[in-house]
Amino acid sequence: MSTLLTILLVIASLLLILLVLLHKGRGGGLSDMFGGGVSSSLGGSSIAERNLDRFTIGIGVIWFACVIALGLLLAYQN
Repeated sequence: MSTLLTILLVIASLLLILLVLLHKGRGGGLSDMFGGGVSSSLGGSSIAERNLDRFTIGIGVIWFACVIALGLLLAYQN
């Protein structure tokens, strides 16, 4: 069980890194220093970005659940 959760955690971690990097910069941070904050969108976010947000949140929840489950499993494993 521990091995399965560890594999799932690694996959979720890699997907989460990829999804965060796919997001468009919103400006106001380090992205301004490198020219990422030049373009500003006054309109709402597109459907693709909203779906990307939802997918990122879903993978984040899976990642969090794996961390909690692994912590509990290792804490109570004797």
